[in-house]
Amino acid sequence: MKLRSIKNINVKGKRVLLRVDFNVPVEKGKVEDDFRIKQTLPTINLLKKKGAKIILISHLTEGRAKSLKPMAKYLKVKFVKNKIPEMRNGEVIMLENIRNYPGEEKNDKNFAKKLASLGDIYVNEAFSVSHREHASIVGISKYLPSYAGLLFEKELKNLQSALKPRHPFLLILGGIKIKTKLGVLKRFLTIADKIFIGGALAHNFFKVQGKDIGKSVFDPEVNVKKYLNNQKIILPIDVKIKNDAILDVGPKTIKNLSQIIKESKFILWNGPLGDFEKKGFEKGTLETARAIAQSGAKSIIGGGDTIAAIRKAKIPLSQFSFVSTAGGSLLEFLAKGTLPGIKILEK
Repeated sequence: MKLRSIKNINVKGKRVLLRVDFNVPVEKGKVEDDFRIKQTLPTINLLKKKGAKIILISHLTEGRAKSLKPMAKYLKVKFVKNKIPEMRNGEVIMLENIRNYPGEEKNDKNFAKKLASLGDIYVNEAFSVSHREHASIVGISKYLPSYAGLLFEKELKNLQSALKPRHPFLLILGGIKIKTKLGVLKRFLTIADKIFIGGALAHNFFKVQGKDIGKSVFDPEVNVKKYLNNQKIILPIDVKIKNDAILDVGPKTIKNLSQIIKESKFILWNGPLGDFEKKGFEKGTLETARAIAQSGAKSIIGGGDTIAAIRKAKIPLSQFSFVSTAGGSLLEFLAKGTLPGIKILEK
């Protein structure tokens, strides 16, 4: 799979619509987690060096900030759409939340065309939302020459390596969004040597086994019965409970998983193993992060909660081979091998 890359084009004097994902936590008007923003800087700096006029496009979901102004302030860039005709080479400006417009999520043809009229070239640097068939991800490519950014290419290259990994290969799946994990579980049964199941997904397995899970989170619409006897799948052997709900894996499970991590040469991890934000129930997730960081194995980590747990454990992200900015798109790519945002950039 080869993509059209910005590394190979002349952008001097061209208006480049750069789709980024700055949907990050903001507290009191200030960016609280700049991981995703920092990952886009190499592309922004390359385009500036090449003399492009860069127009940043991003979205914000409900529950985050109401405006992208804190992100513009963080980057020290202008936040004015009507200044586009006056832009100088190497200048950067940012547009307001793209999801303020109904045509974005509907992938409306007219909206995509209007958006495209603002630029000369389109660059996708938002791998993390490239599973969405939205106007600023897919629709715009019909009206502008379209290319992948440096981070986009990096994400794709690393996630592709998980499809042909070194062995022994360990996949760790946790978190609370059970349905999003099933496609990955199904596909990786033929790729991974061992698959550890934690978080709420494990509760579904316990339920099918006939165990009492009390008030623990599980999805009654998800049936994992066909996976029960698969020898590759490893479930927690002990858990920590509070108020009749499973909130973390237990010490025996942590010890067992840590040993498997030591024996692995490639590790892919998505999703915490328990309710790590609650005091007393973070150990399973944090100890897993520490074990992976110290393992010497090639490691790929993804998902917002997973990264938050690593930060809580005070482990530098540099101790992992690759930390993805993606969550949902990571899972969809691993399950299907492509994304709508990838297809429109292929040569």
